[in-house]
Amino acid sequence: MMDTQLVLTGFLKRAERFFPDKVIVSRTSDTMTHRITYAEYAKRTRRLADALTKLGMTRGTKVGTFAWNHHRHLEAYFAIPCSGAVLHTINIRLAPEHIIYIINHAEDEILLIDGDLFPLVEPALAHLKTVKHVVVMRDDMIVPESSFKNVHSYEALLAEANENFEFPEDLDEQMPAGMCYTSATTGMPKGVVYNHRGIVLHSLALGLAESFGVKESDVALPVVPMFHVNAWGFPFAAVNYGLTQVLPGPMFTPALLLDLFEKEKVTVTAGVPTIWLGVLNEQEKNPRDLSSLRLVISGGSASPQGLIKAYNEKHGIPYINAYGMTETSPLVSMSYPLSTMEDYSAEELMDLRTTQGLTSSLIETEVVNEDGPVPWDGKTMGELRIRGPWIASEYYKDERSAEAFHDGWLYTGDIAVLTKEGYIKITDRTKDLIKSGGEWISSLDLENALMSHPAVFEAAVVAIPHEKWQERPLACVVLHEGAAATKEELLESLRGQFANWWIPDDVVFLNEIPKTSVGKFLKAKLREELNDYKLPL
Repeated sequence: MMDTQLVLTGFLKRAERFFPDKVIVSRTSDTMTHRITYAEYAKRTRRLADALTKLGMTRGTKVGTFAWNHHRHLEAYFAIPCSGAVLHTINIRLAPEHIIYIINHAEDEILLIDGDLFPLVEPALAHLKTVKHVVVMRDDMIVPESSFKNVHSYEALLAEANENFEFPEDLDEQMPAGMCYTSATTGMPKGVVYNHRGIVLHSLALGLAESFGVKESDVALPVVPMFHVNAWGFPFAAVNYGLTQVLPGPMFTPALLLDLFEKEKVTVTAGVPTIWLGVLNEQEKNPRDLSSLRLVISGGSASPQGLIKAYNEKHGIPYINAYGMTETSPLVSMSYPLSTMEDYSAEELMDLRTTQGLTSSLIETEVVNEDGPVPWDGKTMGELRIRGPWIASEYYKDERSAEAFHDGWLYTGDIAVLTKEGYIKITDRTKDLIKSGGEWISSLDLENALMSHPAVFEAAVVAIPHEKWQERPLACVVLHEGAAATKEELLESLRGQFANWWIPDDVVFLNEIPKTSVGKFLKAKLREELNDYKLPL
């Protein structure tokens, strides 16, 4: 067999050749939405590669992006790695000290920054040690004022660049193509480097029917940010398969997303459960025609059963859980039912849909504890470990690698059980498990049950120190707007579903639950806020 290299230039060339008239819809502001063809996109991408090369980008150069989901960011997704440089997508929602840290740690030399985000980054520029050029992405050629000397207009650079720029033909599939840092809840973020081979294989896997099943006829709107884990691989896969792409741009709302779904006839979309809760609430109030949607993919955290039911049963939209993390590119598993489950009851199928699903092709997973791999009994807990061709093998220049990567596996820190069918069910993070009287309690199971109550919008369960039992669960609940529920009513709804010693000792009603930059519950912050809380006797 031919030993050809799996590199991203092949994706761009394929889109140019076979899908020149397919469209990318790109919202860059409330008043500006662009519609460009793949032919135009490819020319702009080559211009960007030429422009960045003239600024000093060479093989291995780290180029940071600080941007929303739009066509310019998509141009960077290919212009940078196809030139042999490294695309470093920076989470715009991180704290300023974390942003400064990761840019310095990654040693970015060029930054591409959205015009509306430039004021957020400008104060940090003086603290950046390796950055030589800043390129501002706007619809016009205005360059904002800055004390940093080398600030350029993205569109002005492209206007002077060569649309026939030739990408190198000798790229190696093991070369780094991208970087992303974890959204740390404690300590500084950890960097993950993705090579060409991993991204290519991951992108191809997204076309499998057992995963996203994307194909040329799809219209994809990734809600997941392009600054977070490669937007779950959508930008790369979409270009390769020739999908119509709808990029929602800055500061979108549930109403805006629904309008785009309806107007552009979106078929597949992906985001975190907090997004889908907001979209569901808006759809209930102001319905749109969502008949084009064939798949809503949810990941990042567990989806409550009520949310899954609302999409699948009430609105007739397939809603599928997926699991992954920054270190896994990210796809690891999806919760599709199998053909052998035709005789399963509706309740049994719903139980499977709330899991993180069956492991994807080419990926290996195990759940292990001190006794080794756990049985497929849905009860025995252990830590989930993963290996495969798009799974990281270490963190970038970080001594914490030894904690997560050993014996040829990535140890995720996620506590899980395996169902009798081999589906992964995450029960908690190692740091979030509640140990009461020597026995483990899954906060995620309690949260999902609470969020199935019609009055509950969000729920997080945390451990509170207890003199007798070591720790006891406390439920923190946000109610739907206009809804009412008592502590006693919520606790009673849990009885019969769980052993008595699992039932939280109390319920605290909150206006909101603190979240990470990517929408996950920030339990460390919640525990900090509840530091002085005393459980009732």
